[in-house]
Amino acid sequence: MKIESIIFLCYDLQLDRPSEIRCLLQYSANINAVWASLIIEECSRLGLTYFCIAPGSRSSPLAVAASSHPRTTCISCFDERSLAFHAVGYARGSYKPAVVITSSGTAVSNLLPAVVEASQDFVPLLLLTADRPPELQNAGANQAINQVNHFGSFVRSFFSLPAPTDHVPARMVLTTVDSAVYFATHAPSGPVHINCPFREPLEDSPRDWMLSCLKGLEIWMSREDPFTKYVRTQHSHASNSIQLQVEDLLNTIQCANKGLLLIGAIHTEDEAWAALLLAKHLSWPIVADILSGLRLKKVFTAFPQFTEKMLFIDHLDHALLADSVKLWAQPDVIIQIGSRITSKRISQMLEVCSPCTYIMVDKHPYRHDPSHIVTHRIQSTIIEFADFLSKVQLPRISCKWSGHMQALNMMVAREIEFQIHSEYSLTEPHVAQVISEALPSDAALFFGNSMVIRDADMYGRGWMNYTNDSTWIMSSWELSCLGIRASGNRGASGIDGLLSTAIGFAAGSYKRVFCVMGDISFLHDTNGLAILKQRAWRKPLVILVINNHGGAIFSLLPIAKKTDPSVLNRYFYTSHNMSIGKLCEAHSVNHLQVRTKTDLQRALSISQQLEADFIIEVESCIEDNATFHSTLKRTARLAAHNTLNILSRLSVPDHSSSDFLFGEIHKVEYSVYRIQLSAPPTSTRISGNPSRFYKDGFILAIYLEDGCVGFGEVAPLEIHKENLQDVEEQLRFLVHMIQGAKLSYLLPLLSGSFSSWIWGCLGIPPHSLFPSVRCGMEMAVLNVLAVKEGCSLAGLLHHECSTSKSQFDEEKELSVSSKVHICALIDSYAIPEEVAEVADKLVKEGFSTIKIKVGRRPYPSEDAAVIQEIRKKVGYRVKLRADANRSWTYEQAIQFGFSVQLCDLQYIEEPVNSEDDIIKFCEETGLRVALDETIDNIQGDPLSRLARFMHPGIVALVIKPSVVGGFEKAALIAKWAQKQEKMAVLSSAYESSLSLAAYIQFAYYIEQENADICKVKNKEPGEPVAHGLGTYRWLKEDVTTESLMIIGHPYKEVIDASVKDAARLLLNFKIDPKIIQRTYIGEHVRRYQMTVDYKDFACSLDVLEVGKVTDNSVLIFLHGFLGSGEDWIPVMKACSTSVRCISVTLPGHGGSQIERHTNKESGQEPRMSVEVIADILAKLIHNISSSRVVLVGYSMGARIALCMALRCDNLVNGVVIISGSPGLKDVRVRRRRIAQDDTRAQSLRVHGLQLFLNTWYSGELWNGLKAHPHFKQILSSRMQHNSMDALANALSDLSVGRQLSLWEDLKKNKKPLLFLHGEKDKKFKEIHRQMLFEVNGDNQSKDMHEMIEVPDCGHAVHLENPLPVISAISKFLTKLDDKKFSLD
Repeated sequence: MKIESIIFLCYDLQLDRPSEIRCLLQYSANINAVWASLIIEECSRLGLTYFCIAPGSRSSPLAVAASSHPRTTCISCFDERSLAFHAVGYARGSYKPAVVITSSGTAVSNLLPAVVEASQDFVPLLLLTADRPPELQNAGANQAINQVNHFGSFVRSFFSLPAPTDHVPARMVLTTVDSAVYFATHAPSGPVHINCPFREPLEDSPRDWMLSCLKGLEIWMSREDPFTKYVRTQHSHASNSIQLQVEDLLNTIQCANKGLLLIGAIHTEDEAWAALLLAKHLSWPIVADILSGLRLKKVFTAFPQFTEKMLFIDHLDHALLADSVKLWAQPDVIIQIGSRITSKRISQMLEVCSPCTYIMVDKHPYRHDPSHIVTHRIQSTIIEFADFLSKVQLPRISCKWSGHMQALNMMVAREIEFQIHSEYSLTEPHVAQVISEALPSDAALFFGNSMVIRDADMYGRGWMNYTNDSTWIMSSWELSCLGIRASGNRGASGIDGLLSTAIGFAAGSYKRVFCVMGDISFLHDTNGLAILKQRAWRKPLVILVINNHGGAIFSLLPIAKKTDPSVLNRYFYTSHNMSIGKLCEAHSVNHLQVRTKTDLQRALSISQQLEADFIIEVESCIEDNATFHSTLKRTARLAAHNTLNILSRLSVPDHSSSDFLFGEIHKVEYSVYRIQLSAPPTSTRISGNPSRFYKDGFILAIYLEDGCVGFGEVAPLEIHKENLQDVEEQLRFLVHMIQGAKLSYLLPLLSGSFSSWIWGCLGIPPHSLFPSVRCGMEMAVLNVLAVKEGCSLAGLLHHECSTSKSQFDEEKELSVSSKVHICALIDSYAIPEEVAEVADKLVKEGFSTIKIKVGRRPYPSEDAAVIQEIRKKVGYRVKLRADANRSWTYEQAIQFGFSVQLCDLQYIEEPVNSEDDIIKFCEETGLRVALDETIDNIQGDPLSRLARFMHPGIVALVIKPSVVGGFEKAALIAKWAQKQEKMAVLSSAYESSLSLAAYIQFAYYIEQENADICKVKNKEPGEPVAHGLGTYRWLKEDVTTESLMIIGHPYKEVIDASVKDAARLLLNFKIDPKIIQRTYIGEHVRRYQMTVDYKDFACSLDVLEVGKVTDNSVLIFLHGFLGSGEDWIPVMKACSTSVRCISVTLPGHGGSQIERHTNKESGQEPRMSVEVIADILAKLIHNISSSRVVLVGYSMGARIALCMALRCDNLVNGVVIISGSPGLKDVRVRRRRIAQDDTRAQSLRVHGLQLFLNTWYSGELWNGLKAHPHFKQILSSRMQHNSMDALANALSDLSVGRQLSLWEDLKKNKKPLLFLHGEKDKKFKEIHRQMLFEVNGDNQSKDMHEMIEVPDCGHAVHLENPLPVISAISKFLTKLDDKKFSLD
């Protein structure tokens, strides 16, 4: 009876599984079918249900039994090698063996490569190989080879079954399978081989057999358990000698001062969690291999136990390219969990560190120690080891070691990111970077071998959301991480079978797998495409094939430099022109070919949107790939060397904070100055005939606790979107936020360090600072650090000044060679001849470069005449630049360009008023162009924006630090320009000598950086750039008693500034008191309590006040639930330049309390509704101010403020509503909300505030606030309430459900309203939109009310991104003062 017929019979009889088995065995046609059925059934009971079946006659009994079993999944392939690798992949993905079934002969031999891989990497696998019976061995029978111990030592167990017979108890078959699977799945796991000889008939032809062979299987057939159960016991009692060894090991770990944790390949999520727990407990720097799953990390916040910092060192490999780092990076204790490390450089570092304590932990006993340096080998699972070590108290290791290691990693990471991001062609390292970002949360990665996995290990990115405008950078130690599951064939690290393995991995893991492999690997396993078509039990697979038409890895090895190219191409690269697209077409597989970054992004998007397998072919080139890898290595080496050099010069104590913080800021102040200019700035349009011209600005002073002081200048340029009032508000805010903050010793490294510090330490989104404010702050910070270190600003920034040099030595060195060339500046209002005379005079003074302002005259031809006249006067040895400041249309610019084609302009700045026409102008006129305003207007990522201006006709970028947003961003833009072989021209904006001296230092720094870039490219630096610092000639007065000296050298035909003199001015800077109008040193917050009587009770309210006591303009700030008046202090200090700011802590919060009058009869507690609070505050305002006030309310406070605006018309002048609503319209929704808030209030009373806060802030509404670096401090402030009952009552009484809906009242509102909500707060964005629609009725002016969306924040706008809130409030007050709308 055929097996299929038996199964149908069992189904018809509706038998349970044990009865099915009994039926199946008893009705089997022959003994071959019996044994085959037993083997497959036992595999199923052991959890092995995935069968990979190769076609063949001798294996027919096994193939039929497997494919007919109700619980198996079967897949087939004509290529046994691909099929076996597919089984390896399945086992990697599912953590359990796949079963491979083959025929006899070379079909078995084809399994060897996969068996080797599985053996070397401890991948479980069960091989069932059919064989000829003994009588056909060594007798010349067809397809008969010796299959006994065919795989030698590469299998954990081998057993050759006898040919099926009823003379052998059938239970022997079961115990054989049980034993083999145990060996396969327990340490050291790996492949096992059962050889299965079969005599004919191989099909279901009936042959008599005796049921007696099933004796002993009665219990087995009545249950669904395996025949033999293997039980592993734990040995809890160790010998004394082992105990002593453990204690010695623990003592070594506890005494580590420079520990390093290496995480090798990790296979399960449990192991990943254990590794994270171990990392958290150790607090050592962590180097995670690409196959650990922790190298490419995703951010998550659901697990607060992981919010503490972990020091992932993802780019140690490239940091070790620097010899200085190799010498420095000497850990004293290394713990490695998991065996293999991909990085060769890290392995070499470990070898150099020997002898040190090197502890390797893995569950198998094998020696994975090719350098023979492991001192302690622990056979243990990661979970067991982490659990063991977590019970041991460990001291903190040297923070200097951790900090320097993290700093090196950070700077190398940012250098790699810069190089990849600013290389606009599609590169293989770019693929390695973006692949992890393209992954959905439930995806996994599979890496091929050779260059692909090395690129992923070196350049993969997961934790750092790097933005090249250096804004809002969150470092890895500020984030929690979740691993991305990653796998690869690193047992034998071959390139065969990779496609098949990846398909198996996708089936086993049941995840959407992204596979990356090289073209040679892909071509080596094209038979795997036959398996890909069998879309059984798996999610779609995306395969990226890096097609560089050969073996690119050899181009990066020493042999490439020593071997003839023709030999390389033929015998190493194995260059080819095979069409991957046609191969895919032949197998009916989706294929996308990409050649650009945009193509790749689009292809990844398409592949994820469609539920289908895709092969994405990434076109590459061996030569270009080798060149770019070389560039990455050289620049990373330089970045690592420079970073370590700078860090070694700074006075960083051994046990400084691991956040790199030192040197607390003791005091901050600013002074308002006004200085006279000798002429109006060229950016100013003059009306009338004024006799005097002035420059206004601020001098910011930062004092450290040791007495060091640094100065910075904040001088907004009037043509940009900043004014003195807005700038001063931000400065007042900064004075409050910076005081008491600690400086990071990474700040001189720039490259995002300032942005990290501004966000992480000050809690301010960096992009929210005005450019001039950030520039002045950076200047003051760098100057105070330079003073602290006793060096110049240039010496602080640049790596060449070593610790052995004194300040005198440094100045002596600078005096010899350190000069910055200066470009003169001419305004061209006069007639051409007069302008030419001015130019000639400048040349005689020594200027060799002159910039002429153009675009000032009615016709471009008149400006051209000026240029022609100047060229005629000064000759061609002087470089001329023109600056049109975007004054012309394209047609006007073309007219000018053709007129000056023979004048040999070095460049013209911004010739057209549309940046879209810049390149067209270059190509039409052939003139060279410089960017200026185009850079000034860049918001967000500058590198992406600058990508369109790589055209060779654009030869320079003119960079104003005070306009682009500080030294850090200026350095990034300059670096981009220099990488593209364009001039980086630093320019001032009519600042004083303080800024000019800093810019001279900074110009010297970027020139040295350019020299480094040229060194990387093996090029000589060009002639020195003349920087746009000629505005010193406009200074009739100065902010300092000792002005800057800029000296001409007529015989050298150059005007330059001494870096040494500029350094001396900065180090000895003194403010001239005559030019100071006033100084702000911070503002005292007045704190008092006010009692307000209301009916039968009184409210005692905490009140905070800032600003002059005046009735003219009063701002009242109202906080949200859980907050207090303290929340508003930074905002109040910023706003108090011209208004009186008052914040009130609402009843039930903080120290505010309700007191029942003693003469009243005791009754029910008063209910503090929104309306009651509004009345209480109205009484309070009557006592504070005799005029109308402006209310600023957040959330609950916004609802109260709105209620007051509608009820207290005579008290309120306007309302700022921050994330607030007028209540709920629907009665049923209001009832539900009342019940919800009452339940919350009761929970607060019963369980306490801490648990309540955890629950309260778990909602999605607070995601933005939880991501804020000061969230812990904010959470701590929420604990400062005197009475939990009062707070619970406030939650219940002030519930939005109990509040009377004000939606209808909005239509009658006559008060100006300003609505503020966060960009990420979708809920209140919609509420505010509806509110604005209601208040903008037909009878009211549309501009009376306004809605503003605050970027990059959620619900708690005033805490998450306060500076735009301050600006919005200020503009709202100005609008009220201007009385642009009726307030009646």
